[in-house]
Amino acid sequence: MTPVELSRTVLRAVRRAVDDGELSVVVPPQALVTVPGPGGCGDYATNIALQLARPAGQSPQRVAEVLRPYLLGAAGVSDVVVTGPGFLNISLRAAQGSVALVSEILRSQSQSQSQSRSRSQSRSQSRSQGRSQGRSGVRFGYVERPTGQVVQLHAPHEVRAVVVMDVVARVLRSQGALVRTSCVARPEREWTEVLGVEVDAYGTPDAPAPLEVNVRPVPAAPADPVALGRDAGRWALLHPAAHDRPRVTSEYLSQREGNPLFRVRYAHARTRALSRNAADLGFDAHPGVVQDVRALEIALADHPRILAATATQHAPDRLARHLLAVADAVTPFLPTVLPRGEEKPSAAHRARLALAEAAGTVLAGGLSLLGIDAPDHL
Repeated sequence: MTPVELSRTVLRAVRRAVDDGELSVVVPPQALVTVPGPGGCGDYATNIALQLARPAGQSPQRVAEVLRPYLLGAAGVSDVVVTGPGFLNISLRAAQGSVALVSEILRSQSQSQSQSRSRSQSRSQSRSQGRSQGRSGVRFGYVERPTGQVVQLHAPHEVRAVVVMDVVARVLRSQGALVRTSCVARPEREWTEVLGVEVDAYGTPDAPAPLEVNVRPVPAAPADPVALGRDAGRWALLHPAAHDRPRVTSEYLSQREGNPLFRVRYAHARTRALSRNAADLGFDAHPGVVQDVRALEIALADHPRILAATATQHAPDRLARHLLAVADAVTPFLPTVLPRGEEKPSAAHRARLALAEAAGTVLAGGLSLLGIDAPDHL
């Protein structure tokens, strides 16, 4: 069961409780499912009881206790525990969560590649020439349909603000929003040609009132990120939180472990290399049970929540830090993927390869939203 499927399961539990007269509420359009927070347990947690408590006229703990038996009866759910003020912590049956999660991630990659191939060749070449496979986009964590949300982003004439706005717009669009971006003045040519920012409009708009500047991170000045090039320059501006001044230095160009951008891109390149090596050995990926990789599975499962939080909070640093967490979780696992010596490829190798490819898909998709290349070779 994937996070999306589990969200639907939670909503079905609410609907059944309403139909049985246990709750008197309007069933919400969606239920947030995340990894458990501090004090939580199980595979996933939801705050649906806290969300429904006020309209139901009951305490969150009471709503959670009402929903608990309905969730316990759902296919694939092994246990439900109520913690804190009313969080429902859900445990899935053995292997249900990880296998479904990897399958969903790899399916999102296949769908994205199919969509990319359906575009005209000229358009594809003009937008992706010289870029890696990750630039075609992978859609795990994306919202399937437009939400109707309309967002106007307006930035000052400052390089970091414009880059942050560009990425926030990308992530908001991945979450189904309609976004328009603008800057108080025309962006510098280097910002668009080197850093790759895109702005819909600039200058003073024809409007009854001036637009409010709502993207205002701490400026990068006096440092010039353009000198670092697109990938390192963008990472230097995006990785720190908006209230922190970025350190725009050549360290982001170094290929060593101390460079967080290198760690993320290296982990992605390693997953791509494993796929090539496995093909040479005559086997491919197939999702299955993999032991002792809980931290990696949690990081991958958390990706949709991170994208939603990045969009809501206009905080691309959250996505950058999440990609680093995924990279640091997958890197120690990668040496176990391929057969060693005279060992023959087995179902365990195919399952480990599928997990590695899923991690690579998340890294490529996240880097693409940051506007950063995810090369297949480093």
